[in-house]
Amino acid sequence: MINRFLKYVEIATKITSVFAFLMTLAYLNYIDQDINWKLTSVFIASAFIFDMTTTAINNYIDTKTNGQQLHFERKTALYIIYLMFAVSALLGMYLVLLTDIAVLFMGGLCFLCGVFYTYGPAAISRLPLGEVMSGFFYGIMIPFILLYINIPEGTFLKLDISIETVSLSLSVIPLLKFLLFSTVPFCTTANIMLANNICDIEKDIKVKRHTLPYYIGVEKSIALFEWVYYLSYIAVILMVVFGILHPLCILHLLTLYAAKKNINTFKEVRDKETTFITAIKNYIIIMASICILIFISSMI
Repeated sequence: MINRFLKYVEIATKITSVFAFLMTLAYLNYIDQDINWKLTSVFIASAFIFDMTTTAINNYIDTKTNGQQLHFERKTALYIIYLMFAVSALLGMYLVLLTDIAVLFMGGLCFLCGVFYTYGPAAISRLPLGEVMSGFFYGIMIPFILLYINIPEGTFLKLDISIETVSLSLSVIPLLKFLLFSTVPFCTTANIMLANNICDIEKDIKVKRHTLPYYIGVEKSIALFEWVYYLSYIAVILMVVFGILHPLCILHLLTLYAAKKNINTFKEVRDKETTFITAIKNYIIIMASICILIFISSMI
């Protein structure tokens, strides 16, 4: 039962959210910001369960057309989705009660896009938006909400809502620094989706799923795949230059050799069974390296 559930929600793919959490927590430690573990635990639990929910929805809907079997009877599989969604939503609302209205809007956006990633006549997964959306929510929204609930109020933004007015003020410099920080998880997450879509392009066309590689072609998709990784390394260099990260983090560039080797492997053969794993390996190499270096920097 447990093994079937873990396969149903594809627990192995949840590494993307785990490393996004770890990188942000390491950064909070680096800037000597006290972590509110109650808020953090509620958010991580809600986000992680909802991540599993979106995967289950994706599998539930895809198995209607791809000929594959679910790990449970369809009725049971649907009840599992409802249960996980309810638990995640309740935890999210509890977090809103503990924080403020801005968390409601940010969390609500995540929930909407997670559901409509697969569900609906214009599902995001069937459009050339999967890479951007996965990178945005795993690489930007998870770190941002985690930072937002732990740092002093007004550091990034301040939202005031009354019956007569709605006021939103943004702190430009902190937000620009955050966007640079989020480039690494954004790029590495988006490339997992891009590699998946490159490998599945022929099958996707048959089921009328027109992803990014369908529109720009395989060759350009592979070139994009390579340069998106390079962008993540450029972001680390800029963060060190601008003092966002400790100079020690420049050692992250040493992982470029291993990442480049995996890139070349994927460029030679694009196969879901044998070389798609290179995108996962690069994610782990890049994200684990920067997480460890930020954590070590916090102890210097």
